[in-house]
Amino acid sequence: MAEGKIFQSLSGFYDIISDGKIYRTRARGNFRKKGITPLVGDNVEFESTTPKEGYLLKIFDRKNSLVRPPISNIDQAVVVTSAVQPDFSYNLLDRQLVAVEINKITPIIYFTKTDLLDDQQFDYFKDVKSVYENAGYKVILPSNQGDNNKSVEEIKSLFAHKETVFMGQTGAGKSTLLNKISPDLNLATGEISAALNRGKHTTRKVSFIEINNGLVADTPGFSSYEAFDIKPEELRDYFPEFRENANKCKFRGCVHINEPGCAIKSMLENDELSHERYHDYVQLYDILKNKKPIYNKKK
Repeated sequence: MAEGKIFQSLSGFYDIISDGKIYRTRARGNFRKKGITPLVGDNVEFESTTPKEGYLLKIFDRKNSLVRPPISNIDQAVVVTSAVQPDFSYNLLDRQLVAVEINKITPIIYFTKTDLLDDQQFDYFKDVKSVYENAGYKVILPSNQGDNNKSVEEIKSLFAHKETVFMGQTGAGKSTLLNKISPDLNLATGEISAALNRGKHTTRKVSFIEINNGLVADTPGFSSYEAFDIKPEELRDYFPEFRENANKCKFRGCVHINEPGCAIKSMLENDELSHERYHDYVQLYDILKNKKPIYNKKK
């Protein structure tokens, strides 16, 4: 028996990488009986007589898992955010970041289409970059002067020894960016992302590509951030700048809305925190507070 990681899933076969070698396996029937589906990214135990014949025996506990793309144990997500076409939205980006944080994934914000900005517009995005860096996020803002090899190399440097997934709204340029990072991918730009974001079934295999000693999901996905399954009072934990300063609030359970002695509100008054992000926080808080409970939710 050996241990490894599922690298690729295709038509009931699971390719496992172990000590630099790939082994093709099938899952034992007891997984189906237990209702367990092995996912790309799973750390597993398997047995193999030859590299082409083997069986998947055990799946170790997952750190996290996503439905789209169906992968597990993700370390970080590149949140691909277009500056224009479609236009940048604080609200959408903040929702995406919360979704990533809920899944225990570290976000990296990457701005696309910056070459379409004039200098004045680009100055605005420098300010946006500062807002998110001050909140504690890694942000990559390519130059508006064209050649962006430096930004592509910067993002590649973050892949080492990590499992990475890409996300972003339709048209943000996920496939285009992935193709720049790994030219041999030849992802059909737009088509795949559009199909995934519409929720259509696609028969593409799910797999990782190896880039700079890391694993990158070759499918731009992770767009399911419409509804958050958290309590309203938990939302504050998914805004890093609130989380970092919450201990300065007068009340331990402060949700930074109407409580007296709130450190977050006083930091806002002193322009030490982003008003846009706080506005999005309050809006999301209200949505969660007014959300009707689903009583027939299946376990």
